[in-house]
Amino acid sequence: MMGHWLRQIRAVIRLEMKKTFFSKRGLWVYLVALAPVLLFAGHSFDEMRSRNFKKEVAAERAVSTATLEKIEPGMSPRQVEEIAGEPYSRMSFANRRHERTVYRYTDGETDYNLIFMDDELQTIGRHSRPSINEESLIFATVFQFFFLRLAIFFGCVGIFMNLFRGELIDKSLHYYLLAPIRREVLLIGKYLAGLTATVVIFTASAGLQLWAASMYMDPRATSEFLHGGSYVWSYMGVTALACVGYGSVFLAAGLMFRNPLIPAGAVLIWESANIFLPAALKKISVIFYLQSLCPVVASPGGDVSGIWALLVSSAEPTPAVLAITGLLAVTLLILAAASVRARKLEINYGTD
Repeated sequence: MMGHWLRQIRAVIRLEMKKTFFSKRGLWVYLVALAPVLLFAGHSFDEMRSRNFKKEVAAERAVSTATLEKIEPGMSPRQVEEIAGEPYSRMSFANRRHERTVYRYTDGETDYNLIFMDDELQTIGRHSRPSINEESLIFATVFQFFFLRLAIFFGCVGIFMNLFRGELIDKSLHYYLLAPIRREVLLIGKYLAGLTATVVIFTASAGLQLWAASMYMDPRATSEFLHGGSYVWSYMGVTALACVGYGSVFLAAGLMFRNPLIPAGAVLIWESANIFLPAALKKISVIFYLQSLCPVVASPGGDVSGIWALLVSSAEPTPAVLAITGLLAVTLLILAAASVRARKLEINYGTD
């Protein structure tokens, strides 16, 4: 009997695979998955352009770091030029009361922006290339606050909710229900088809994001950024688990609710409010366990000030074994509840 069910599951997966990957309703999912890749690629191209420009400027007007560090607030433009020479860029802005001038120098690695107010140096701004640790934190922040919370979330909404609800809208679900196949087998087959699609799309996106983010780095910096490649597997694993967890939630929502966007909105609010919840309530969410598994945890606490800092709470990350076990256990419970609903599923296209 088990072998018969497995053959039926494989048959459902084959039937669903084309619809899942190439459904017109789900084409926007590819754009959502591609967005962070384009973001990091743009960042890398900007870093490469900036680095090449600084090298060209430094080759023409070489100014050592030691020389630039001699410049102090209160100096006049003439005094600065006596120390560092002509800047490679000079801009002036004037109004009725003051005249502001900006000098720009570089030592080949760091940009120095000198801001004069009425021929007196007021501010020295230094802009250098982000360190590897800073780049890791930037990637973790985008991954956790955009990719997990929004891209994968809405991608799973678009794919898993349509597995049953889309068939009802297209008036084609009865073909499955009239076939000699158990409802639980049908549900598992559809879930695995949706899971295959989301895992392929979003893990590929996660890998491309890491490649795009490290594109401008030299091999040594790339190895440090990726921790020898271990971060690639970590981020792709977290991405797959996000598809497992969110997929089960939205498959069940598509079965149990006539308008599944309402529970999707409720889940989105709950997951988004996770950073403000008490430690005990944080653990009743998917995002908490996913963040616990990320190799770099991007906490908003350090960047939040004022009253928001009072609202942000923290909780100890869950060990990896418990986080993975908990997510899989919750997924199985949700699928079990969905299978009970699937047994009682009746079609009335006049109301659905």
